[in-house]
Amino acid sequence: MKFPEDGMLLRIFISESDTWKGQSLYDAIVLRARELNLAGATVIRGIMGFGAESRIHTTKVLRLSEDMPVIIEIVDQEEKINELLPFLDETVKEGLITLEKVRVIKYRSSS
Repeated sequence: MKFPEDGMLLRIFISESDTWKGQSLYDAIVLRARELNLAGATVIRGIMGFGAESRIHTTKVLRLSEDMPVIIEIVDQEEKINELLPFLDETVKEGLITLEKVRVIKYRSSS
C-alpha cells in the first residue's frame, strides 16, 4: 500500500478494562480496523493517567491497577479512517477520540 503525503491520525483513548461483546474493546477496535483493511493499528498501554472522573490510574507498586489507560493509534487516508468511525460511535461508551491531519513521510509494506 502506498500512501499519499497527507493522512489522518486517529487516536482513541479508552480504559484497559473497557469491553465490547465479551472481548476487550481495544481488541475489538484493532480487529475491526484490520477487517476494513486499514494500514495498521498500534495499542499503547499507559503507565499513569486519569479520565473524565479524575480517578488516577497508575502502575506504581503500592497502587497496582488493571485498569490502565490505553491509546489506539491508526494512520491512514481520511476516507479509510472515516469507515471506522461508525464502529467507534457504537462501541466507545466512555473515552476520547481525536482526529488530526498528518503528513506521512514514509511507509513501507512487505508486499
